[in-house]
Amino acid sequence: MQGSAAYKNGNPRQRVVRLSWKTRGILAKVTVQKSTTQVVQELTELVGQLVDIVKSLQTQRPSLASGLDNALGILHMDSSSEEEYPLDSPKLVTFSASQKKIQEILRDLEKIQETLQGSVTGNEAPKKQVEEMASSVGLLPDQRYPVSRKASQFSLWAISPTFDLRSLSCNLEVSNNCRMVTVSRALQPYHWSSERFSISQVLCSQAFSSGQKYWEVDTRNCSHWAVGVASWGMKRDKMLGRTMDSWCIEWRGPSQFSAWAMMKKTDLSSGPPEVVGVWLDLELGKLAFYSVADQERPLYECEVSSSSPLHPAFWLYGLTPGNYLEIL
Repeated sequence: MQGSAAYKNGNPRQRVVRLSWKTRGILAKVTVQKSTTQVVQELTELVGQLVDIVKSLQTQRPSLASGLDNALGILHMDSSSEEEYPLDSPKLVTFSASQKKIQEILRDLEKIQETLQGSVTGNEAPKKQVEEMASSVGLLPDQRYPVSRKASQFSLWAISPTFDLRSLSCNLEVSNNCRMVTVSRALQPYHWSSERFSISQVLCSQAFSSGQKYWEVDTRNCSHWAVGVASWGMKRDKMLGRTMDSWCIEWRGPSQFSAWAMMKKTDLSSGPPEVVGVWLDLELGKLAFYSVADQERPLYECEVSSSSPLHPAFWLYGLTPGNYLEIL
């Protein structure tokens, strides 16, 4: 394996940290770049090197202890914690560099090594095994195993649009990352603008005039919603789908699921999707909506034609404070 020689150089602390981060990187790309078998084989080699390193630490002089606390902490992060931390600034757990702690880490690594070696003999490691291995090396929950809906037929075109504050209704608020929009408990004192919706709607900043794009919206925390696309020139006092330049699917409660295209309503028989996948193919002039679980289930498809670029567009029922939609 390329790069193995490099890991044999340097002091034990540096080698532990480098291997820990490389292990995280491999797991985070299981379904994107390589087959699971290839990844398991690479992890087997990496974990074997980690086992050798930790064994060598047992023979080191106690004076190394304080310098190894953070490195060991990276390998042994508290996976039961509900707090999430970005990978570029992991939460380091403070450990004493006692022989007992090193032995605990060594046991964990040997257990992972045993699981990996057993997996290599099969065709593909089961998803559960990969998740358990990721948990053992301290990956955050949403990085332990790539969400299956992102490893889909649309993964090459997947994006995460952000809400445009200029179009945001005074009934709504957005999160700091501009990917969650919530019905406010009081009207917000936004500056008046002709670009701002007068009803509980918002567009995204991204505008598409060609190519293919795919994004997903978590609707589980919104009782009434609409998800679709619209041109920037859509009238700000009109609802999605009720203009010639907007298209959407809309959920208003049981037996009130519908699609709107070119100002025409189509009733849909499906139940409410927890996550909506939106596929926009401007080369073919096609817009499709999917209910996303382990795979995409078609909900509705229509033609789109616009002389202006199209933006992701959203409506939330404005009389239910706390309702929110989230772009994944």
